Amino acid sequence: MKLLADFFPIILFFVTFKAAGMHPDQAADILNSVMHGVTADQAPVLAATFVAIVATLLQVALKYARGQRPEPALWISLAVIVVFGSLTLWLHNEWFIKAKPSILYWIFAAILLWAQLTGRLVMKKLMAAQMPLTDQAWRRFQWAWIGFFVFAGLLNVLVAWGCSTETWVNFKLFGLMGLTFIFTIAAVLWVMKNGQTPEN
Repeated sequence: MKLLADFFPIILFFVTFKAAGMHPDQAADILNSVMHGVTADQAPVLAATFVAIVATLLQVALKYARGQRPEPALWISLAVIVVFGSLTLWLHNEWFIKAKPSILYWIFAAILLWAQLTGRLVMKKLMAAQMPLTDQAWRRFQWAWIGFFVFAGLLNVLVAWGCSTETWVNFKLFGLMGLTFIFTIAAVLWVMKNGQTPEN
């Protein structure tokens, strides 16, 4: 359920892009009521970007409404979507929102790499209650996530700059989400296979 909530802005981005793509002239008219110079061709991705920004802000607001503190990852995601989404809306340039997933993945990779090099087991702090591993296993687990984030960021660049916007939108939902699900399952299976006895 939490994983679905994490993908909430991505799902709304996809739905809005498809809906606006079916009625681009109407979408452009709506957007031109709050900004200027939006064409029918630009309307789907700009509308989807606006909705993704609002959805991420709503995620943070709902956390506070429930008396919870937003996780650092959510704050980072909010900052990246606001910056790159705003540039997309302001400049009417889809390349900024296309770069957003790669930037986000690489920020997460950099944070984990810094933690790895300084001997901090970030993943252990986040997941130790669910998966009691040895410190050596946690270090390997952390390296695996670093590799995944780097790979996913590079793959997003290849698709974003090598394919049409519609193909990229489909990949953003089904490709990146699918890869994340598959990697998460593989990581859990690896954990189950490689011993769950914490070090004394």
